[in-house]
Parts: sequence; structure tokens; C-alpha cells
Amino acid sequence: MKDKIISETRDKMQRAVDGIRHEFSSLRTGKAAPALLESIQVEAYGARMPISQLGTVSAPEPRLLVVQPWDKTMVGAIQKAILASDLGLTPGSDGNVIRVPIPALTEERRKDLVKFAHKIAETGRVSIRHHRKEANDELKKQEKDKVLSEDVVRRAEAEVQKLTDDFIEKLEAVLKAKEAEIMEV
Repeated sequence: MKDKIISETRDKMQRAVDGIRHEFSSLRTGKAAPALLESIQVEAYGARMPISQLGTVSAPEPRLLVVQPWDKTMVGAIQKAILASDLGLTPGSDGNVIRVPIPALTEERRKDLVKFAHKIAETGRVSIRHHRKEANDELKKQEKDKVLSEDVVRRAEAEVQKLTDDFIEKLEAVLKAKEAEIMEV
């Protein structure tokens, strides 16, 4: 029973770290990354759709994204959606392909992005701590129901705390790497 709780907690904490890693991938740095446009929704065919469902996004150069729509009639809608996003990008088009130059970040913008990355990381830390609390509550419930002994519960709580520390450390490493990537000129 104790092992199942710890295993589930480990999985949940890993998903929290992976989720933050995914959120970081859409955070703009000075380099072009197709994940940058992932969050943009385009008004297409009477519905809102992500750009990735309307065409191919690639980064042929370090400071350029290219969107190749499968349906050429969507070029204008995709361009409009990129312009309306809060990414501060200005797309250009030749009627077939959309080119999105990625401007170099100013020092001030880099610092703002680092602050935003810290906020994202904090949500990850909160999530990890929440999973720790869930696990400890479940262990206490098992103790109260006389399924697990007090000693087993104490050892399991220590194990859960070690897991929490390890995953927060992993999260910090991911944050440091993203911070370095953002601050890189």
C-alpha cells in the first residue's frame, strides 16, 4: 500500500516537472523554436485551432520561423493570429509561406522573461508540494484505518519528503537552464 502511494506520488511529481518543461518550451528566447507558436489559436473553418493543425512550423534559421499552411487560403488567418498574439512577432508572407523573424531580445525583455519563468517554476513547486500533501494525507488515513503502522507511515513520509526535495531540485535545474538560455545573447 505504502509503495503504491509513493509510486503514484513520484509519477505525479514527474508529470509536474514535465509540464513545466513543456511550458518553458513555449517561452520566447532569442532563438527560433517551433514550440513558440504552439499556443497560438487561429480562427479557421468556424473553430479555433492551433497553428500546428493548419500547417508545418519549422525553424530553418536561428532567428526565423516558417509556417507552411496546408491550405493556402489560411495564410491571412494564420498571419493575423500571430500578429494578435502577445509574443510581439511580426509575420510576413508571400501568399504561400509565412515567415516570422524572431527579433533579438532587449536586456529589459530578457529580465521580464526570467521573472515570468520564475513564476512558471513556482506553479511547478506548488504542484509538487500539493502532491506531497496528498501522499501524506493518504498515509495518515491508512494509519488511522490501521492498514499501516505508525513506524511505516513515518518512514514513508520521510521518503515522500525526499521525493519532494529531489523533484524540486530537478525543477530548479530546468529553471536554471531556461534562465541561461533566455539571458544568452
